[in-house]
Amino acid sequence: MRILLSGSTGFIGRALAEALSARGETVVRLSREPGPGEIGIDLERGRLELARLDRASLGGLDAAVHLAGAPILRRWSARQREAIMSSRVALGHLLARYLGGLEERPRVYVTGSAVGYYGDRGEELLDEESSAGSGFLADLCRAWEASAAPAAQAGIRTVAVRSGIVLGRGGALKAQLPLFRAGLGARLGTGRQWTSWISLEDEVGALLRAVDDERIAGPLNAVSPNPVRNSELTATLARLLNRPALLFVPAPLLRLGLGRGPADEMLLASQRVRPAVLERAGFAFSHPELEGALRAVMAR
Repeated sequence: MRILLSGSTGFIGRALAEALSARGETVVRLSREPGPGEIGIDLERGRLELARLDRASLGGLDAAVHLAGAPILRRWSARQREAIMSSRVALGHLLARYLGGLEERPRVYVTGSAVGYYGDRGEELLDEESSAGSGFLADLCRAWEASAAPAAQAGIRTVAVRSGIVLGRGGALKAQLPLFRAGLGARLGTGRQWTSWISLEDEVGALLRAVDDERIAGPLNAVSPNPVRNSELTATLARLLNRPALLFVPAPLLRLGLGRGPADEMLLASQRVRPAVLERAGFAFSHPELEGALRAVMAR
């Protein structure tokens, strides 16, 4: 297959590109600074730059996956909010319109999203049919998923992959591991908030299933079937590193350091999410349990 991929230099995008190449697929990359054989992105003009593609590469796409996005875990100034939104939503609209306008359309368009769609839901068990929450992240995810509409209206199967925290040698653990190794691991706030997570291997597997499985359309939760509380995540990681984790970071301090929005919606929000669509599809998780997933990360 020939697969168009945005975000191929990111933590998840790199792993997906490697997996696609390993199984013999051709990856056509989107980039703000395109090299030969890549598609350029010009959001200001609302167009894709195709000059670096040869004529044979302009058609014949079987699938497209949109994972690009500006970093989220930082203070949300007005400028940063715009960058976070446009890198996902504006590019998503642009890509979906491009795909829908092709004479030979791909059979599937997969867009990223996140469990932030559900907002802060306490003890509620959530699946793909649960309603959207409130807040900037929930609004972002709704708009990100809606950006795929032009592709769906053109008859392309569309899937929105709502990812939890992805555990691998990058992403959320990149900053946490050095702190935990130094004995500075700490639960966040009360530590009772639910954390929905997934290993990088299973995240890639979920994206591949979204591309391959014709039965899947609409939202898909890319999370382990076993969410944990933040306190359990903290304790498990510390135990595997043979380090103490006696500290905690009070919510007011998190808000002071990061800002109320990112602190409340990313670090303190409780999201107990179930991967109902993947379970119905018979998806076999490589790392369904937290300890096994963390051991696999540290073994590498």
